[in-house]
Amino acid sequence: MKFLLHEMSWPEAKEYFSKNDIAIIPVGSNEQHGPHNPLGTDHLIAKAIAEETAKRAGVVCLQVIPFGVSHQHRQFCGTVHVSPETFKSYVKEVCLALNYHGARKIVIVNGHGGNLNALIELTRELREKGVFVSIFQWWPAAGKLLPEIFKSEERGHAGAEETSMNLALHPHLVKMDKAVDEEVRKPSIQAEGVILPMDTVDYTRSGIFGKSTTASAEKGKAVFEAVVNELVKHVNLLKNAKIEELTAKPKACQA
Repeated sequence: MKFLLHEMSWPEAKEYFSKNDIAIIPVGSNEQHGPHNPLGTDHLIAKAIAEETAKRAGVVCLQVIPFGVSHQHRQFCGTVHVSPETFKSYVKEVCLALNYHGARKIVIVNGHGGNLNALIELTRELREKGVFVSIFQWWPAAGKLLPEIFKSEERGHAGAEETSMNLALHPHLVKMDKAVDEEVRKPSIQAEGVILPMDTVDYTRSGIFGKSTTASAEKGKAVFEAVVNELVKHVNLLKNAKIEELTAKPKACQA
C-alpha cells in the first residue's frame, strides 16, 4: 500500500478514504538551529517521524508543512516566520479538506514548539465540527521514554538531542565542526514564574541553547525508534476508537 498521499492517484486516495478515516500531517518550521544544523531541522524531523509511522501503521501521510511560528528566531538569516493566525488557518483548512474526503481522525506531528498554541486552538475548533485532531511532539516523548540519554543542558534548542536526530536521519546536512556549547544568558529582570517577550538573540549568540557537541547518530537512532514506536501505538489506538466517543460532548445542561 502507498502511504504518501501525494504519490497516490485520486482513485487510490478514494479507495483509501472509503476504508479509513485517519491521516497524518507533519508540520514544522524553517528557522535557525545553530551554525551546524540545517534551517529545516524541525520540519525534516517531523516529516521523517510521520512518514515512518504511517508506513508502519498502514495509514496515509501528507507532505510536510514546512513553515511555522518562528518570530523569536527572525534575527537569524534564513528563518521564515508566519503569524500564529496564518499558520492556524492554513493547517485548519488542510484538516477540513481531508475531512471532506472522509478523514475524521487526524494526527499532527509537530516538530516545532512555537506552533503548539496555534495547533491546540485549531484542535478544539475542529472537535466542535466532528473532526478529532491529536498532536504529537517527539521531544517531550523522548524525555519520558529515554530520560537517561541526554542531560537537561543537551535538550535545548539546537542542542545535542536535536542534533543527534539530524545525525541519524540526514547526517550530510550536519556540520559537527561548527557545533558549539553555549550557556544561555539570563536577563537581569528574570524571576521565577515570569515570562518575558524576549527573542532568541537575547539569550544566545549562536542560536544554541546549551550543549550540542555531545550529539551522536547512535543516540539519534535510539530516540527516533522510541518516538516512532510510541506514535504508532497512538495511531493504532486512534484507528480503533469510535469517532462518536472522540468528538465534542453536548452541553452539561443538555445531558
